[in-house]
Amino acid sequence: MSEHNKLSGAAKASYGLGAVGKDMVYMLSASYVLYYFQDILGVSAAAMGVILMVARVFDAFNDPIMGAIVAKTKTRFGKFRPWLLIGTITNAIVLYLMFSAPPTLSGSGLVAYAAVTYILWGVTYTMMDIPYWSMIPAFTEGGKEREGLTTLARSCAGVGSAIITIITVMSVSALGHIFGGADITDRDVERIGFSYFTIVIAALFVLFTVICCINVKEKSTVDMKTASIGEMFRALIQNDQAMTVVVAIVIVNCSIYITSNLVIYFFKYDFGTVGWRGAYTLFSTFGGGIQILAMMLLYPFLRRFFTSIKIYFISMGMAIAGYIMLLVLASTKMDNVYILFIPAFFIFSANGMLAVITTVFLANTVDYGELKNGRRDESVIFSMQTFVVKLASGVSAFIAALALQILQLSNDTAETTTDIDYSQGVDIMQKMGLRMTMTIIPVIGILFAIFWFKKKYILTDEKIEEISSEIAGRK
Repeated sequence: MSEHNKLSGAAKASYGLGAVGKDMVYMLSASYVLYYFQDILGVSAAAMGVILMVARVFDAFNDPIMGAIVAKTKTRFGKFRPWLLIGTITNAIVLYLMFSAPPTLSGSGLVAYAAVTYILWGVTYTMMDIPYWSMIPAFTEGGKEREGLTTLARSCAGVGSAIITIITVMSVSALGHIFGGADITDRDVERIGFSYFTIVIAALFVLFTVICCINVKEKSTVDMKTASIGEMFRALIQNDQAMTVVVAIVIVNCSIYITSNLVIYFFKYDFGTVGWRGAYTLFSTFGGGIQILAMMLLYPFLRRFFTSIKIYFISMGMAIAGYIMLLVLASTKMDNVYILFIPAFFIFSANGMLAVITTVFLANTVDYGELKNGRRDESVIFSMQTFVVKLASGVSAFIAALALQILQLSNDTAETTTDIDYSQGVDIMQKMGLRMTMTIIPVIGILFAIFWFKKKYILTDEKIEEISSEIAGRK
């Protein structure tokens, strides 16, 4: 590659910045929309569960449609950047509206507001997410440059998610107190705080995307191949190993997301104390850091000694051990958040490594599919990853919301000012129900994924080498 065509540092940094903004917004919605509507505004958990599942499943099917629209776009600014900008601006506006429900709304009006804004949020997010990842071939020249940029963007996305995990709860509380005035209820502090916090995140999101669009130039018109739903399912049915990995990803992600949806409720209603926000923030900061370190350091370290399949089983074992420890510790009278770092280390390390390993396994199924069916379904199989992650997040949100409905956990405290120990108003059965939902159900899911994978997955390192040489021999 000539020096002249090489990607500049500014272009790389700007593209990474786009990923930070994009995943800040994604994490805010994924982690707090259930809590905002159900706990703060009082929408029934069952209604929220249905909305979240229907919206995410619809969104998963919407991905290939948006891909096809982007692929057909031709403008003087390229095919990707116009959609990136339009999607970002509309998504930022919808995000603000979603977390700023009018206080006068209640009952079915509030349910309708939640449904419309959340579905619109998903559609507008897809509008910018698809072109963001699809534009890489349009301004890189393949090989190491392309691989390096993808890795950089994935790491920056992790940073964006971690920022939201760390700052949201404390920032919302601080902004609610600043703009809400004195003597308002805790619920109003959070309602007002979320509205102002979302303005800040939405503005940063637009700013980062604008910087990305200015500094990242599309060098050429790239043919963008997008997979239809029919192609996805055909590729899966004809490739039993891809089917095995996809089922494992759905089950593992469902298990992980159930816990991440409920952990804020655990700190508020079970762990208790007036300073629950600080404890939750510490726990989330530690967990987010461990997850990133596991992806970047722990997995490469273990890979020197073990095969990817062995690391997959090690990760699953770590997750199960972490969940059991969490259940045991939560069932004692323990009130020290630092002790919870022990199960957090096991659970978040496993999450980080599984994110890397499942991508590796999916890549292996592409070669297997080529040998078996005589064609490489690379783009189809990798577009499945987004599809199944969204599907899993919809199913897990529904399960988490159903648990909250059954346990009747919500912020129904009297009109009192802030600094409340919410755990005082929750009985032991509700607490045990919450603990078991966020630990035992994920353990059952992970055990199923272990047995499923052990029985069905055959692509060992030796088998992959064998397949590669057979494909090379055919050519």
